[in-house]
Amino acid sequence: MATHLSTTGAVHLQPAFGSGLDDRRLIVVSNREPYRPRDEDGGAGWKRTTGGLVSALEPLVRSRRGTWIAWSPGAERQVRRSRVPGEGPSFHMLQVPLSPAEVERYYEGFANGALWPLFHSFVDRCRFDPEQWHEYRRINERFADVLLGETDDQSLVWIHDYHFCLLPRLVREGGCAAPVAFFCHIPFPAPEIFQLLPWRRSLLAGLLGSELIGFHCGSYARHFVDCCRQLLGAQVSPDGATVTWRGRRSRVIAAPIGIDVEEFASLAVAPSVLARSRQIREQLASDKVIVGIDRLDYTKGIPARLEAIDTLFENHPEHRGEVTFVQVAVGSRSRIPEYRETKRSVDELVGRINGCYGTAEWQPIRYSNIGLEREELVAHYQAADVCLVTPLRDGMNLVALEFCASRAQGDGVLVLSEFAGAAELLEGAALTVNPYAVQETAETLHQALTMPREEQERRMASAGRQVAENDVHRWLDTVLAEVPPPALVAQLEAG
Repeated sequence: MATHLSTTGAVHLQPAFGSGLDDRRLIVVSNREPYRPRDEDGGAGWKRTTGGLVSALEPLVRSRRGTWIAWSPGAERQVRRSRVPGEGPSFHMLQVPLSPAEVERYYEGFANGALWPLFHSFVDRCRFDPEQWHEYRRINERFADVLLGETDDQSLVWIHDYHFCLLPRLVREGGCAAPVAFFCHIPFPAPEIFQLLPWRRSLLAGLLGSELIGFHCGSYARHFVDCCRQLLGAQVSPDGATVTWRGRRSRVIAAPIGIDVEEFASLAVAPSVLARSRQIREQLASDKVIVGIDRLDYTKGIPARLEAIDTLFENHPEHRGEVTFVQVAVGSRSRIPEYRETKRSVDELVGRINGCYGTAEWQPIRYSNIGLEREELVAHYQAADVCLVTPLRDGMNLVALEFCASRAQGDGVLVLSEFAGAAELLEGAALTVNPYAVQETAETLHQALTMPREEQERRMASAGRQVAENDVHRWLDTVLAEVPPPALVAQLEAG
């Protein structure tokens, strides 16, 4: 994919995998570390953490013998350097320690009490605390010091997500000569919402320290560009793909992250997974199974989803005793009041619905807070007839993609929120709903449960093609191909 990196002349990058990386060392910065000790004493080797970002980037960092910088809560004050994993090609993992007070103000406070709800357009949940903002800046400055100590002009720095919005400009001001890319994994709000942030200019300026800024969807990228134009007075190229501000140009792209399709497809036909899938069906003893897999977050729309399940059984009593909804909602950020309230709401709704419709032989909802390992996850996808993915707002949502990649038999129905980034990718393949419209969601669920096999296969074939064509390898290729070589970084300076 060719890209234009200058308004004065076209500079084309080749589309080969990792062309933007060349022979450079990759330095990744993210909130989450890629490995954790297998036991609390740290003496039994390393275990790779779960999650789409780690699955996507860890093999690349490992093959390049790069560096991964993340934070870690703890009492120690020194950055911990480890070589991970214990076998095969390895790389350095740097863990920047944060005290409990810093975690409270920076992570739970500003990152997840201000930016997370703001970026997801939940303005009524935003808390704009000056002390938490100053902590957020201090932690970004601490990471900048660590990053500058690791970077040379033969490196490529790739910073991830809303925890580090100030970091690109901080390292640039600190003398970093390497190309810097930033990727936002959550939605970016429209200017009329983003402008509510008291420190909006500082945040935008921080991001514009990057040569490349990526988002999952075109709408998020347009929102960011509009914010730069309206709130900073930055210049924007006619195609909306380049932002120029205070002597620097930043390329803005939309590149939907994917999954490792081959991994899910191979697990879907593994005998152990197929056997576990059959066991799940037998244990539920239902004619049809709906599954939902989420973090227990207020953006995921689980209470509204449960109301739709309630409405489904009320409007279509023929599904009572015949359909079971399996909801896995793994707890997170439990110290934040909004998350505790979400858990209480979900617990109460599950209890009420089961109490209303359940019998001695059948419960309409099977609810669990326990996270699933990859094989167990695919077994649940295989066991389900319908996957219900209805966030109120979501950057992408990989569960939707994983379900489609796991349907080895070619059937199944995905019911997907139109406010998930995945809806752009799976247009025409999924049944899309407005998650706020409970009656509509219930009727769409009824449509999914009664959909003829032929239509299921047609939709799932379309979804499978889209997921396969936009897998994680294409995402990596697309982003890295857009990063300028070091020799061109200086040429991106305007005027």
